[in-house]
Amino acid sequence: MKKQKGMIITAAVLLAAAAVVTGSRLIRHPEKSSTKKSEVADQENSEKEQDHRTSGTELSEKKQNMNEPDHTQKEQSVENADRTGKSITEEAFYISKIPDDIFEKMQGKSYKADCTVPREDLRYLHVLHMGFDGQTKEGELVVNKAIAEDVLAIFRQLYEAEYPIEKVRLVDEYDADDEASMSDNNSSAFNFRFISHTTTISKHGLGMAVDINTLYNPYVKTVNGKLSIEPANAEAYVDRSGDFPHKIDHDDLCYKLFTRYGFTWGGDWTHSKDYQHFEKD
Repeated sequence: MKKQKGMIITAAVLLAAAAVVTGSRLIRHPEKSSTKKSEVADQENSEKEQDHRTSGTELSEKKQNMNEPDHTQKEQSVENADRTGKSITEEAFYISKIPDDIFEKMQGKSYKADCTVPREDLRYLHVLHMGFDGQTKEGELVVNKAIAEDVLAIFRQLYEAEYPIEKVRLVDEYDADDEASMSDNNSSAFNFRFISHTTTISKHGLGMAVDINTLYNPYVKTVNGKLSIEPANAEAYVDRSGDFPHKIDHDDLCYKLFTRYGFTWGGDWTHSKDYQHFEKD
């Protein structure tokens, strides 16, 4: 009997001990669970905060990239200009006296040693134009100060109408070689020289003429019974009865604008035809 009571007491003690241990674990477990939840919450908050910072950084970078100009098309391209002309700043179209660095480039080229036109009578024009690729380009011309305002206004209106002009570069980039400039379809103005096959200073030599899309609108004249075409690679565009892009005729906007400002079109001449050419007296 005593032995049974001892076993009962021992069992009771073991049960009590087990209950104490279990209770202790139950007490400690909520602390671990709470700690784990807190850690998870902290991690989630940290991740959200990191996501927020990352999102903000990406947004800032996108905004910065949108505001930074694109210089990848140095071929006188202005990627972010408004093609409708509504947000064009005054700085995009301007007239100035010929800057020293530009005048230096002109020496011995468009501004030859025997040039009779004083530098003070010429003006530098900066314009925008719509390239053949549908992108906005920057252009440069030198003209006589007497027509500078008119030429600037014409180029502004051509740009706003998205009239395509492939290149508007100073002829000095071609060493003032008219044939090289025209064959590259470059539109230009001042170049001190004589009228082809004459000893008369041309309107270009006075800065009083502008040529537009020269390859598609050649100068044509019969010399000693032989047809002369300038540029020489423009033979396909001599026949003006054909329909082809960039042809200047009486229905063309370029013709309408230049003549509205008092220019004469070379396509109306009788003894020769200069379809690219607009001049003013």
